[in-house]
Amino acid sequence: MFSKVLVANRGEIAVRVMRACKELGIESVAVYSSADKKAFHRVYADEAYYIGKADPRRSYLNIERILEVAKRAEVDAIHPGYGFLAENAEFAERCEEEGFVFIGPSPEAIRIAGSKVKSREKMMDAGVPVIPGSPKLDSFDEAFEWAERLGYPVAVKASGGGGGIGIVIASNPSELEEAFKKSKKLGESYFKDSTIYLEKYLAKPRHIEVQVLGDEHGNVIHLGERECSIQRRHQKLIEESPSPAIDEELRERIGGLAVKGAKEIGYTNAGTFEFLYENGEFYFLEINSRLQVEHTITEIVTGIDIVKYQILIADGEPLHHDQEDVTFRGHAIECRINAEDPVNFYPRSGRIVHYRSPGGIGVRVDSGIHMGYRIPEEYDSMISKLIAYGETRKEAIARMRRALYEYIIEGVETNIPFHIAVMNDEEFVRGNIHTKFVEERNIAEKVKKYLKVFRPIKAKLDEIFMESDFTREEIFAITAAIDLYEEEQRVGIEERIWEAIFSLGA
Repeated sequence: MFSKVLVANRGEIAVRVMRACKELGIESVAVYSSADKKAFHRVYADEAYYIGKADPRRSYLNIERILEVAKRAEVDAIHPGYGFLAENAEFAERCEEEGFVFIGPSPEAIRIAGSKVKSREKMMDAGVPVIPGSPKLDSFDEAFEWAERLGYPVAVKASGGGGGIGIVIASNPSELEEAFKKSKKLGESYFKDSTIYLEKYLAKPRHIEVQVLGDEHGNVIHLGERECSIQRRHQKLIEESPSPAIDEELRERIGGLAVKGAKEIGYTNAGTFEFLYENGEFYFLEINSRLQVEHTITEIVTGIDIVKYQILIADGEPLHHDQEDVTFRGHAIECRINAEDPVNFYPRSGRIVHYRSPGGIGVRVDSGIHMGYRIPEEYDSMISKLIAYGETRKEAIARMRRALYEYIIEGVETNIPFHIAVMNDEEFVRGNIHTKFVEERNIAEKVKKYLKVFRPIKAKLDEIFMESDFTREEIFAITAAIDLYEEEQRVGIEERIWEAIFSLGA
């Protein structure tokens, strides 16, 4: 078993991996940027090392600095979490070259998964159904021919895209050329890959994904499906397991497709195969060659610790479960709590002046923040993941409503009112959801109504939980002064020393 693991990430996912390490008796090593000097993951780890300024390119995306810390700390393995370098094949290769085990799939599998064109081809070879579409396109004329063949609307997609980036919809021929140029530009800008292709655009599908685990001995199993249809701008906001649309027969079918796809590319460790589901048919969408944000709900309904499994698989252990050993119980829902305007989704940054997480039976909170923590504007706006479990979907929804009511975050605006609006929407309660749900149900307008009700209730709860002689205005004035001071003292002595060391190394 590994004796020490470096977690090349930040926030809640870094804490989540470190918790798994602690339970396995493994020491954890954190890395942090100048914006994360007071982050929880830094103090939770057994060791912590500064790696650079807030800009991710100078810290969490800086491969050489992370590897330098790994050498200094004498770790056995590196866990990438999700985001940043998690799906970077070069990083996985460099870890191996430097003698560290990369806790994730092989570089080859990451490359296949990272190219939507290659992964589509592999899935077709394996007999997994894909959305009707084109091969990679070298010209607009080719795109035009394929669009005519597929029929409008079509989705122009960047092959290396992810998180909805690089997807542009063309509803008719006049929109296609602009969509072609935009998708190509986004692919090059974000992923250094201008390869694009076309897919038939499905109007209102469900987004269903399957969690898989594969060991280095050829064994692959699935842990059931997650429904991820509540989205905005192709970004997931609410996930649940199991899907209200999937019965036992369909679960076996889609799970079998994911396992078949994983075996086709020799996939090892934890990964997710994503599908669109419409009119009784599943269509392969993409592979996420990493731990998913929403892995939590699968852990709850199966009782299987996915992060521990990642570590054990990377250490060479075979899977401890056969497919028939995987059982499902109850229902789990996850809400991504983001620092953002709940109506237009604009991200927010700022200091949390008061924080009280919900609790009680069936509630789990994964977070890396605390009272007094400043949410940096340089990173993703997610504050935490709120998970509710129930014996039934109805009970899980009721618990989520209650947990959202209890959740107190003062100092930054959050999307909690958005989640309250969805949890109280009658069509969501019935399970009638799809990827256009937020727009079709006009959730933004419902959020405005809930804000009028929610804000006075929240203010009363704030008064109960805020143990301070200061008024709210005084607290905000104090935190503004702290922010100014920290900005002036952005890099401390330890950080300055490390900056000098890294500069010499460069």
